[in-house]
Amino acid sequence: MLSWLAILLFLQLAIWPYLKKTCGEFSYPLSFSASLLLFCLASWYCGLAGIPIQIALIPFAMLFLLAASRKEYSLGELKAQWKWIVVFLLFFLFMTEVRFINPSISYAEKFMDHAFLASIIRTPVVPPLDPWYLGGFMDVYYYLGYWIFGAVAIVSGVPSNIAFNLALPTVLGYSALNMYALGHLLSERFRWLPLATFLVVNPSFIWQIIQGKAPGAVMWDSTRTITNTINEFPLFSFLWGDVHAHVIGIFNQVFLIFLLVFAWKQWLDCDRRKRWLIAGLCAISLGSMPLINSWDVIVYAPITVLFGILIFVKARGVRARPDREEVTGISAFINPVAAFLERSYGFLILVPVLSVAIYLPFYLQMSTSGILGVGIVHAPTIPGEFLLVHGFFLLIYLVYLSGDIGKRPYLLAIAIPVALAGYPAAAIAAIPLVYLLARKEKSPAELLATLGLMVIITCEFLYLIDNMGETYFRMNTVFKFYIAAWLLMGASSFSMLGDLISRLIPRKTFTKRAGSAAIIGICAILLVTPLVVDLDSPYPGGTLDGLAYLEEAHPGDAQAVAYLRSLEGRAGIVEAEGGDYTYYSRISSFTGIPSIIGMPFHEYMWRSGEWTGDRPGDIRMIYENPAMTRPLMEKYGASLLYVGELEREQYAVRVQEAGLLTIYDQEGVQIYCLPGPRT
Repeated sequence: MLSWLAILLFLQLAIWPYLKKTCGEFSYPLSFSASLLLFCLASWYCGLAGIPIQIALIPFAMLFLLAASRKEYSLGELKAQWKWIVVFLLFFLFMTEVRFINPSISYAEKFMDHAFLASIIRTPVVPPLDPWYLGGFMDVYYYLGYWIFGAVAIVSGVPSNIAFNLALPTVLGYSALNMYALGHLLSERFRWLPLATFLVVNPSFIWQIIQGKAPGAVMWDSTRTITNTINEFPLFSFLWGDVHAHVIGIFNQVFLIFLLVFAWKQWLDCDRRKRWLIAGLCAISLGSMPLINSWDVIVYAPITVLFGILIFVKARGVRARPDREEVTGISAFINPVAAFLERSYGFLILVPVLSVAIYLPFYLQMSTSGILGVGIVHAPTIPGEFLLVHGFFLLIYLVYLSGDIGKRPYLLAIAIPVALAGYPAAAIAAIPLVYLLARKEKSPAELLATLGLMVIITCEFLYLIDNMGETYFRMNTVFKFYIAAWLLMGASSFSMLGDLISRLIPRKTFTKRAGSAAIIGICAILLVTPLVVDLDSPYPGGTLDGLAYLEEAHPGDAQAVAYLRSLEGRAGIVEAEGGDYTYYSRISSFTGIPSIIGMPFHEYMWRSGEWTGDRPGDIRMIYENPAMTRPLMEKYGASLLYVGELEREQYAVRVQEAGLLTIYDQEGVQIYCLPGPRT
């Protein structure tokens, strides 16, 4: 863990000095996410060029040394950043405790998540090898989030089974930093309140507790409130522990939200250099979204365009700054391009262009089947279910807007036609939305609230067509977009709540000592809670090694997996196929060595028309027909064959007759190898 944190801190410190002039007090927290995305980008280009990704550290080392030579790192200045350091460490350690108690890579999407991570660490090529489809690549899935933590693991020397349990603490720590910084833009007091976005549960959770449901079922059931959908909230996602794309992307979502609000507030007062930097950071964040979790960009691309329009409108009638320096020489030649940033439409044009240009090779490589179209929702959300998911935020909005409602009650009528059209849930959300839209000047919190409400209302009318079938036709739409909505509404509603509290409680009520005591109390609660609450771990914890449970649960596989993880070089392996969300595919998942087929439905979802359904049958032939064992292994490029308990249960194994070399035979597990040069 220390080497992991050391790398993160090194990257952050290397970037921090170069954000100071532009981002001011926010330079320190923002440099965490900025440096991680920049390192990811640099290491990915190293992988694309076929050179060791460790080389990506060189530019950071140069920036660090240059800043050090300029005496940019003073002890006093570092001490002044204590509040940011506390926020990061608090949330990082909270999540580390959770993973320490429940570390096993054993259920849900953890097999897939670790398989991707292990594949990248084992063979850091671009595009990465698909561990569940031998001969295929991860270009069918948005894998950049796994590349981020795979690259950090490689340069820090942390193995995949531990990196898996350090990824979510990093995501939550960075998310908290970005949210706390956002709180400073949204509020004058109680700037820490938006951090509650990551700690609160939805009303469904509370309702089920009141009903007397078993504690173990409440957390899960609260995320399945809206019929045939998934409505996760951040606290559940982090506690559940899947290092999945929609969770990884949370830190980047909050990062971009902060940048957009910051740009909206600061753009007109920035010189050209600052505008380039702000636009560049926005582009790096926005451009990475299709590659970390593609669903995010569908929300944030329009939001980014909207902020560009808002900056343009805000700048209308404002004269250019009189202190612009005269541009001569070669600078005059390139000035027409650079002058974009002198214009009010500079942000609107530059950010989308840069976001595509920076990641263009990645986009050109992607071959995912994508979305099949847009459909009209024919079974909208039941109002009760809707309120059990969003009711807390909606209540805060209505209390905050109560004065406006009292002055213009006639606007409540907006709900009537929407409800009569058959969308009662959308009608509920339309009430605070119309009052927010009616305000001539909006605070940043009100703007974010407006955007969050628009997201959940849109989900009531439209859905993105995928291959989930008729019953679960809007499952992914609700699942993925509600995460973005929760972040937007969480940040805005808690900021509004802070504003409401400020009106009721004078500043003098809270002394410095009382504030410090409150902070210490909150920290203690966060750090102690994971130790006293039953996290329903399927296996014993007490480690950050996600594969430690194998020693007790599957000792034969444990030793064999350790052996395979020690092998160097590219390889392909044959293991039993037994469907999705089972212990099958464990070897490829735990080692990162590609197998002929891992979880079939996952691959079907990703590959669609490319899918070849003869792979499961060919695996059976490999195990049961010695005459076909070697030809089929050679067909797929598999040099290794695994025979353990599951293989013997699934097949009538006869590979001993196929003339393979035995390279491992312990604890009831045999590993064979094709004879020849690859041996």
